[in-house]
Amino acid sequence: GWSGRIWGRTGCTFNATNGTTTGSCQTGSCGTSLNCTTPSSPPNTIAEFTLGDDHDLDFYDVSLVDGFNLPLVVSPLNGKGNCSIAGCDGDLRQSCPQELGVESDHDRVVACQSACQVFDSDEYCCRGKYSDPMVCVANNYSEAFKQVCPAASSYALDDRTTVMTCSASDYLITFCSSRLNFRNFL
Repeated sequence: GWSGRIWGRTGCTFNATNGTTTGSCQTGSCGTSLNCTTPSSPPNTIAEFTLGDDHDLDFYDVSLVDGFNLPLVVSPLNGKGNCSIAGCDGDLRQSCPQELGVESDHDRVVACQSACQVFDSDEYCCRGKYSDPMVCVANNYSEAFKQVCPAASSYALDDRTTVMTCSASDYLITFCSSRLNFRNFL
């Protein structure tokens, strides 16, 4: 099996000098390297996969726990089981609460942070006495995320309806679906 995370980066600038490519991105950055070898820096939309477990099942979801930077949808192809589409094809940046927004140099919202990132509280991060799924429940911020992205997890313990279990041969991962004007994400 394989487990991993897939995310997109936006606003990137890379330069090649002496055979080395370095640069940076506004969102989804993983250091200065073009090829990521470390996890990304929030806020960003993340597709999470665990493929081919002991029962030949795949588990996948799209998470907004680390925030939102662009639409991301996972579509299973020819699968069996709970092979629903996971993800977010809406633009959370347009409705991002002001206190969660990340702005570019031009005062344009380029990403939306999660409440956990901004407030770092046990309640929003599902830690401490809130680490129980019965205690850590949706809040105003995660509900705002869920309105735009109902098929994505919007807070740390929001897995009951958003993690799919499927046996599929292929998955189609779509960034910035064609129904949106993708130029707004560059």
